[in-house]
Amino acid sequence: MLEGKLRDSIGKTNAKALKRDGYLVANIYGKGKENIHCAFKRNDFIKYMRAKQTLIFPVKIDGNVYDVVVQEYQKDPVTSDILHVDMMFATKGCVAKYKVPVKVKGSPIGLKNKGVLVFSRKRVAVKCDPAVLPNDYTLDVSNLDVGHAILVRDLPEIAGVSVIEKPSVAIVGVIKAK
Repeated sequence: MLEGKLRDSIGKTNAKALKRDGYLVANIYGKGKENIHCAFKRNDFIKYMRAKQTLIFPVKIDGNVYDVVVQEYQKDPVTSDILHVDMMFATKGCVAKYKVPVKVKGSPIGLKNKGVLVFSRKRVAVKCDPAVLPNDYTLDVSNLDVGHAILVRDLPEIAGVSVIEKPSVAIVGVIKAK
């Protein structure tokens, strides 16, 4: 379980001091709950994020355990280090918006025909209860040829989960290499 500590103040000087000490500044928010300003050890956070299997995961802050989901990362434009992370409470019975990652399986036919596999969307916005939140959308791209794409409307339907993207938006496709 990922453990963090509560931040005393939310000012710039405190945040800079925490970052210097190897902490990652984070905010946890949610409907009907008070915001929590906290900090996690940067290396522990990165290791935990790479090893986790589900979108919703528990964090322990000052002895309290919360189920959360990552909403957004802020990265340094030069070094690509994570500067800040926003998380949202995953409250059971409360419908909210989430971003579900897209994974592909198979090798497209179009790669043999001088094509390149291109991701238009790495995450798809959905609205659902945390109990039915999918961990990812796995798409089979083995039948894609040059000029073909998988659109939002082609995603598998999951009961209780509604996709809030436009149906005509491409998720992954094969384009002709230049």
